[in-house]
Amino acid sequence: MTDAKKAQRKATTPARRTKRTDTAADGFTEEERAAMKERAKELRAASRGGSRASRAEKAAEAEAEVLAKIAELPDEDRVLAERVHALVKAHAPALAPRLWYGMPAYAKDGKVLCFFQPASKFKARYATLGFNDVATLDEGVMWPTAFALTGLGPAVEDRIAALLRTAAH
Repeated sequence: MTDAKKAQRKATTPARRTKRTDTAADGFTEEERAAMKERAKELRAASRGGSRASRAEKAAEAEAEVLAKIAELPDEDRVLAERVHALVKAHAPALAPRLWYGMPAYAKDGKVLCFFQPASKFKARYATLGFNDVATLDEGVMWPTAFALTGLGPAVEDRIAALLRTAAH
């Protein structure tokens, strides 16, 4: 390559930054970065998770962490999360409570099946009850995998219970 071509290429090629200083431009909100940090913390804790504790002790510890996280939520989210937790325990007792990106979640065979995303987590106008592909809620060629929650009543709780029973089978 000639010197002229090198100079032209250098002039038209944007300079690469070695260090990103503009965090707002990285595409993630402050809340999303916080959720990623919580997930990294969860993974570190799981990798250190003392092998001396029995399975029942680990399960009790994980549930205590979920309940503590729920207790920290603002009132509107806390009430919904407590009720969702109770529904999971009643209708899908085989699911294991755990934290996932700092949110209450419930796993089947070690994989997160469903989760409760508080509205306050991402400054949304509603909380979300989400299901991952492990739930196999398949209905034809298109089906919902997340549900907005602004309140609970008997009909909504019945729908959640039915979804949990189907997903946990």
